[in-house]
Amino acid sequence: MDHQEIAFFIISGFKKHYSLFQKMTAKVPSAFLTQQWATIERINKLRISHYDERVQDTVNILKLHFPSNQINHRLWCQVKQVYIELLVFHPQAELAETFYNSVFCHLFHHSYFKNDYIFVNSSQPSKLQLPVEAEYRSYFPVVEGLQKTIEKIIYDTGLFNEFYDLKQDIRLLQKAFLKQAPDTHHQHFKMRFDILKSPFYRNKSAYLVGRVVSCSGVQPFIIALLHHSKDKLKIDALITNASQMSLIFGFARAYFLVETHAPSALVGFLNQLMPSKTTAELYNSIGFHKHGKTEFYRAFLQHQSSKNERFLIAPGTPGMVMLVFTLPTFPYVFKVIKDQFSPSKPFGRETVLARYQLVKNHDRVGRMADTLEYSNVVIPKNRIDPKLLQLIKEKIAQSIIEDEQFITIKHLYIERRITPLNLYLQDATDEQLEDVIKDYGNAIKEMLHVNIFPGDMLLKNFGVSRHNRVIFYDYDEVQYLTEMCFKALPHTSLDDLYSGQSTLSCAPNDVFPEQMCTFVLTNPKLKAAFKRFHPELLTPTYWQNVQQDIRQHITKHVYPYPQQQRFGNHNNKKGTL
Repeated sequence: MDHQEIAFFIISGFKKHYSLFQKMTAKVPSAFLTQQWATIERINKLRISHYDERVQDTVNILKLHFPSNQINHRLWCQVKQVYIELLVFHPQAELAETFYNSVFCHLFHHSYFKNDYIFVNSSQPSKLQLPVEAEYRSYFPVVEGLQKTIEKIIYDTGLFNEFYDLKQDIRLLQKAFLKQAPDTHHQHFKMRFDILKSPFYRNKSAYLVGRVVSCSGVQPFIIALLHHSKDKLKIDALITNASQMSLIFGFARAYFLVETHAPSALVGFLNQLMPSKTTAELYNSIGFHKHGKTEFYRAFLQHQSSKNERFLIAPGTPGMVMLVFTLPTFPYVFKVIKDQFSPSKPFGRETVLARYQLVKNHDRVGRMADTLEYSNVVIPKNRIDPKLLQLIKEKIAQSIIEDEQFITIKHLYIERRITPLNLYLQDATDEQLEDVIKDYGNAIKEMLHVNIFPGDMLLKNFGVSRHNRVIFYDYDEVQYLTEMCFKALPHTSLDDLYSGQSTLSCAPNDVFPEQMCTFVLTNPKLKAAFKRFHPELLTPTYWQNVQQDIRQHITKHVYPYPQQQRFGNHNNKKGTL
């Protein structure tokens, strides 16, 4: 292969990947309308693994031509230049760059991961990027009035005929908008609607995302759609609050499934609505997590070049499975699997890898932090605090390559940094303590309802986000809830004590919920608050009932917005989504 053939071959591999990815996504609206939730779940998992499979297809062919990991400098510089020319007017240029990087990094040694050969920096000048207008439609109520305009918006989604009572939903929508956005000019002839063309699907919900442009400014919004109890659709909520919108697109939720021809334009529009979100976070949220990694890494390199700071041991209780470190002003933590685990962890590295992947593929229900997984991350030694450097050599020696100047970490996870719950509670007021313990119990319940058993429920394994939500982030003991056996603690009699038979005997998957107060909530004030808000979590019956619901496919919908935002709360019941 010459340089042109290689470039065309890689871009063809990307074209196949993106085409198949979009075909999978295009099946979601039909599955949503027919309530085929298992199909949506399967498509979501397939999309996550699909990228690596398509990269490997391309790599396997190229390896026949490049069996050595030594590089031909001139050839690959030419390949990259041809590839850049192919991307000038490509609607998915930024994703195609990431695909190229993935192929190259599978072929050659990490010492070649430089901008000469791969896209450490993007080649795409911003002036040629597709405008955000490529992904949304504009609607003008001055022409046909407000109600007809909203009907037209719904009609263009392809869902118009699927509503139980659309006229009533539109009335509720208008009423909610007047209440939530009182500062917006509401005369229909003084506004414009910009709506993203494709609905966003996740689990059992669909969302319309857009903005109202009026004389008083821009008001972003999200319209949530659910299934009515009559097997038709309904508008369930209007979300205009910036914090609530951010949570719907949050790092602790499963990826959206949304069709897009121009991802950069879609992300650009979303960024205008939610400027606090990073580019990486938004690409992750719409399912392009590999490119999200690319954007994150660029931001990481930019941060390192602009800040003269060292990597430090992350605050909090040291983990028994992971070595965790951070940069003081960078809002993420870096986690590396230790060479040896504490004796209380009766499993190995492969189990940890599998459990982190389980969470990646699963509905994180707003309670489990997403993880970015990287290989061969190079860090200059002079940017590592001496205490951390010593721990790296002691605890993760098998996961690093060391030379005089650099530490190369073979495999690590990166997560959003949040305040560990045990540290948060040290300085919490009584009111904050009550709120966070209530939310801690809610977090556990919401994970249980999607068949996730967190395993180690110690407070140090949970954190408090900037939105004051409790998020779980330690996955080495995660299992499916239905695999566990929940039991009541046996009562010990005096005869048992004298006979020496009082020792609790249990199988590996046995769980005694009553022990939460003994081992997790040792502080009397925390224990009292937990018992007041969540006494059922201390009984095996509650856990067993949730297991039974899951086995019978009875699901409790977890809403990513407050209950008070919902229209017609009387329709909210188990199994009605």
